[in-house]
Amino acid sequence: MSKIKITIAVTGLNNTDNPGPGVPVIRSLKESELFDLRIIGLVYETLEPGIYMEGLCNKIFQIPYPSSGSDLLIERIEEIHQHEKIDVLIPNFDAELFSFMKNEERLLSKGIHTFLPTMKQFQERDKDRLPEFGKKYGVKVPESLNLGSMNQISEIKEKFEYPVMVKGKFYDAYMAYNPEQVKQAFNKISSKWGLPVIIQEFVKGTEVNVIALGDGHGNTIAAVPMRKQYITDKGKAWGGITLSDDKMLEITRSLIRKTNWKGGMELELIKTVEGDYYLIEINPRIPAWVYLAVGAGQNIPEALVRLALGEELAPMHSYHSGKMFVRYSYDIIVDLEKFETIAMKGEI
Repeated sequence: MSKIKITIAVTGLNNTDNPGPGVPVIRSLKESELFDLRIIGLVYETLEPGIYMEGLCNKIFQIPYPSSGSDLLIERIEEIHQHEKIDVLIPNFDAELFSFMKNEERLLSKGIHTFLPTMKQFQERDKDRLPEFGKKYGVKVPESLNLGSMNQISEIKEKFEYPVMVKGKFYDAYMAYNPEQVKQAFNKISSKWGLPVIIQEFVKGTEVNVIALGDGHGNTIAAVPMRKQYITDKGKAWGGITLSDDKMLEITRSLIRKTNWKGGMELELIKTVEGDYYLIEINPRIPAWVYLAVGAGQNIPEALVRLALGEELAPMHSYHSGKMFVRYSYDIIVDLEKFETIAMKGEI
């Protein structure tokens, strides 16, 4: 069977100690037996490692930060599309999703397909709304407090016992054992991601995650649970193992059914010693450990592309438990000319 020729644009090539999902998403797509791919890498920074990985992307373009305004970002995508004819765009950062969701119809009118959550789905799972989300959809969620200023830090002791988790609106999480550590984390997070800063009740247990894909009609097309084996100081999984856990899959399928979730997602959960599961976060896109799901038998990026193109897919139920991933880093040696080209021309 001949492969379908397709051009896919992917963001999130910052494969550092706080890795973006872009590189593993591309690796996953390259394993597809259905597509003959051209990969367009979209980067915000000139030192994103994915720029310099040989054979990863056919072309690289720099794009403006979403904070510069949605119109600037989308206009740049349209400009790239005029030359490259993008069929599917896969954004991989929480902070950029709003711009792409808001302009989904505009992009589609140009022939650029996406498969993203709806604005309602995206907003109601925000970290500062998670307790309400848990009550609405019947899942246990730690209590939280939204801080709009440092003056509210004194309220923490009235609601929680230390330690607590201090979280940013989009990224970053720190454990704090006293008010002084909360202040330090508040300053770091608010200067980077703005307000509110979320204080979340600390739940003791094992960190487990589920990567999943919903079709927008309540069906779970793919779902693979994982336990973090090694966690960095930024809270990122540097190693993990797939699990056979019916309860995690049940929670995932229930949420996708009740919300009609559309697109990729990651559920971050804490499993207590009593066997209870607490939802501590929902990431509304494919996570950076997606390649583990592919190794376990579910190629989620390939399925997402097929859904974006309008295909109806049957759910994937089987996967291999006991598959493990370990991240590693290595040095890439490149000529300065390559860096100068992307820095000066905005493409390579």
